[in-house]
Amino acid sequence: MGEEMREMVLQEVQREMLSNMLAQGKRMDERQKYDYRKVTVQKGVLTTAEGSALAQIGDSKVLCSVKFGEMTPFADRPTEGVFMVMAEFLPLASPTFEPGPPSPYSIELARVVDRGIRSAEVIDTKGMFIEEGKVLAIFIDLYVMDHGGNLTDTAALAAAAALADTKVPNVVDGKIVRGDYKGPLNLPDKPLTCTFIKVGDHLLLDPLREEERAAECQLTVGTVDGYIVCMQKSGVGSLKKSEVMECVDVALRKGNELRDYV
Repeated sequence: MGEEMREMVLQEVQREMLSNMLAQGKRMDERQKYDYRKVTVQKGVLTTAEGSALAQIGDSKVLCSVKFGEMTPFADRPTEGVFMVMAEFLPLASPTFEPGPPSPYSIELARVVDRGIRSAEVIDTKGMFIEEGKVLAIFIDLYVMDHGGNLTDTAALAAAAALADTKVPNVVDGKIVRGDYKGPLNLPDKPLTCTFIKVGDHLLLDPLREEERAAECQLTVGTVDGYIVCMQKSGVGSLKKSEVMECVDVALRKGNELRDYV
């Protein structure tokens, strides 16, 4: 049996097992369907970055570092700074992660976290101008250290906490002065995500790896306090309008609970 066929069989077995459990009102780890696993956040874990945080949801763990640099602005925004989000899946985090170029999954993770921050407009790129042809750049790097499911919410939480921890360096004669800061980044809000999967007629928040494998589709809802800023749907399954609205309602509530950790 080939690897692809083996994965398909495993997915079908896990889907049937999880469906049977959900029909009895149970999840694999006995949580309620809209409960998060244990959440912990540590800020300032790296001394070599302008901001950093280590976030953990259940067995998933993501480290985020924030660094400032200087770069040429984009041609269509010559007076605005830039920020970029990158994600790296460390091989130690999962047997399925391998060294090498970024995987499609790591690229997708970085893009979803980037979209949440960008859509929330919490970074003042217009205040990052240095001089003609030069602006500040913020590099947000995500390192997946343990994969226990729902990397998206864990990574978004790590990024928000790292940005909240970030200090803006002073710039003298067009150059960043390392270790000399003019103050905090001052985020107006904390963009976070809440990720749901659908299995049969059931919606589950914060899925385990095993639950993700059984999912028909996945929906990530990005929020700030009281507002939806983005959505990302993946997988071949479909969602009814009522299911999307239920996810939105839960995300607004649970997003505020997660923000307390930031």
